Amino acid sequence: MLPVFIIVRFLDILDILLVAFLLYQIYIMIKGTVATNIFIGIFSIYLMWLIVKALNMQLLTTILGGFVGGGIIALIIVFQQEIRRFLLFIGSSENINKKFSFNRLFTLNFQTTSDQSITSIVKACEDMSKGKVGALIVLSTKSELRTFYETGDIINADISNRLLENIFFKNSPLHDGAIIIINNKIKAARCVLPINDSLKLSPRLGMRHRAALSLTNETDAVVVIVSEETGNISFAKGNKLKTKLTPNKLTKILTDEFNDNKETIEK
Repeated sequence: MLPVFIIVRFLDILDILLVAFLLYQIYIMIKGTVATNIFIGIFSIYLMWLIVKALNMQLLTTILGGFVGGGIIALIIVFQQEIRRFLLFIGSSENINKKFSFNRLFTLNFQTTSDQSITSIVKACEDMSKGKVGALIVLSTKSELRTFYETGDIINADISNRLLENIFFKNSPLHDGAIIIINNKIKAARCVLPINDSLKLSPRLGMRHRAALSLTNETDAVVVIVSEETGNISFAKGNKLKTKLTPNKLTKILTDEFNDNKETIEK
């Protein structure tokens, strides 16, 4: 009877499946970006190192081993944006938050945007739409967005349609950039939002829409956009963008969004 040299355990199968799943998620995350070519290059060096090591080619093994040894640090440097996006995706996952009650731990004192504030936001967007005044309004749903509001000027003001319109008035020193609303307050204005160049958008949509989707892809925030070119009102959440909204439609979207968020926090 031949001895059995390979014993496959259930944990070995699980290990292979988890690694395959992880590699697939990495592929989905970097697909269509320059990072794909970099990843292939690093993987090729690692594969070459395995081959020369198996062939006992000492000099090449030593040289390539140096690259492989610092590979983890190189990956962190090269893929810092992708790693950040992946960690944000994990941290903002609704299923994980519900399962481990992260919302209960971190949002006990978080005040959601009120109906009165929503009315003021919609009224301001309606007026700015008529005057074709560009606007970018970020509304946080669960997190403080500290990284982003610290790039602007801190205001900590109550929400009103007149204040919003004054901020985005073309000659206002605060009009360039986004305002961020947190805890039912205008936390900051003239904020800089991230730009993801890999997003595929219609040529009719400008940098405000790209910045809005870049932020909502990375965080749990939602964004209202008023186009300076067309006056159209849009709403961004996650990787979805709703365009050409009427004031009534925007009111319904925001009301549903923050009423659902309020019920989640209270639970």
